[in-house]
Amino acid sequence: MTATLIYCYDPMCSWCWGFRPTWTALQKALAKRIDREDLTIQPMLGGLAPDSDVPMPMEMRQKLEATWQRIASELGTEFNYDFWRHTEPRRSTYPANRACLVARDENLEMEMYHAIQKAYYLEAKNPSDLDVLADCAEHIGLSRAGFLKSMDYIKQHGLVEEEIENARHLGLNSFPSLALLIGEKLINIPINYQDHKPMQAQIEHYLKEADA
Repeated sequence: MTATLIYCYDPMCSWCWGFRPTWTALQKALAKRIDREDLTIQPMLGGLAPDSDVPMPMEMRQKLEATWQRIASELGTEFNYDFWRHTEPRRSTYPANRACLVARDENLEMEMYHAIQKAYYLEAKNPSDLDVLADCAEHIGLSRAGFLKSMDYIKQHGLVEEEIENARHLGLNSFPSLALLIGEKLINIPINYQDHKPMQAQIEHYLKEADA
């Protein structure tokens, strides 16, 4: 029986950025399972904040910058704090989610995810802006015009909202989240931000249990 490891994320979630090295290590540790097709990885978009053109209130800016500082302190994650000095932040992550959905159709979802994270956290660019997302699309080899057309289609048809609703239905309400689906059984895998091994051990335990 093939199991599915669901990874629920938002490309503008700072804890997802902090989790990135450990998530990469976990996937490498599970590579033999994935190669044998015992296990598939299924990304799922979480959608932190809907579309908005309203500038982020100063209180929220300060709270989010403090979150970045906490993540940097706890995990050693790199952030470019110029973002809070030189951009006009908005509480709007759905556009970045749509960009990842566009890239999924080209089997480039994780490449888009990383491009958005780099633009946001390292280059102090705002992925709430369509131009920034289009630059990310070009960076990973997508046509800018085709990307913008697909972004409009996904927005008009509410495809990101549909996926977010599916994530909520599965109880994936925080980001990042991991859940192992074996048959019809969904098992939450607690996130460990600093060490992939406890998560790997849990996943292996449930897979072996299913094989028994």
